[in-house]
Amino acid sequence: MKITIVGLGLIGGSMAIDLKKRKFASYIIGVDNNILHANIALHNGIVDEILTWEKAISKTDIVILAVPVNVAHKILPKILDALDNQIVTDVCSTKARLAKLTENHPKRGNYVACHPMAGTENSGPWAAQSNLFDGKACILCDVEKTNGTAKKIVTSMYESLNMRIIQMEAESHDVHAAYVSHISHISSFALALTVLEKENNEKNIFDLASGGFDSTVRLAKSNAEMWTPIFMQNHENVLEVLETYIQKLIGFKDVLQRKSTEEMDQLIFDANKIRKILNTQ
Repeated sequence: MKITIVGLGLIGGSMAIDLKKRKFASYIIGVDNNILHANIALHNGIVDEILTWEKAISKTDIVILAVPVNVAHKILPKILDALDNQIVTDVCSTKARLAKLTENHPKRGNYVACHPMAGTENSGPWAAQSNLFDGKACILCDVEKTNGTAKKIVTSMYESLNMRIIQMEAESHDVHAAYVSHISHISSFALALTVLEKENNEKNIFDLASGGFDSTVRLAKSNAEMWTPIFMQNHENVLEVLETYIQKLIGFKDVLQRKSTEEMDQLIFDANKIRKILNTQ
């Protein structure tokens, strides 16, 4: 396969590395409006060539959109307009609006809506790495609207990345993503802001930070360019889960105010039930 990847950051760059390494792709064209990102990706051998997406389409079998979701909203319809028999897929963390934007397009069958649920807190082509997707889940949305060939090829692509394939409707995806991914980032951002406000001595943060703090606040290093559009596009679902989260925090606060050891034990015991779910994955 000859593949064009639009967006050469962590996800796009990591996909390029392993799709080439694992022989799924024979040639990778990179597209990125950030000249520095494009040059680094080319210099590091992540891509074979840099073009605009308009020029790349005629030379490619699959176009992968690895851009922030607000950017995908603008360019996905244009890419669909330009397709012949090529396939286009995306890696965005929200899906409902993309589904609405494409539902009546004559080339809708060539589009495979995907969300490979993998990543780190780092960004840019220098963050790209091999094996990022191994063992992780990839959500394929609204597959009944995609033609069989496109679905088969994109499924094969993600299987070459050693991902578990899950099918879901776009709106259901956004609800579940709010609970398992988006709230985690908001929690991490909020914790970082709390610590920065209450702890003025940066040396104390560095000296006292242990594995627990580091793992909890790690996501706060994620960039706004990616996460602000996600929160805004999925705001209804994020607000719903955020309200539940706030109520749970208030519950812990109330137990502490009453100094109830038994109730605190029960809260922690109930939270420990998440182990059973996570250990089965």
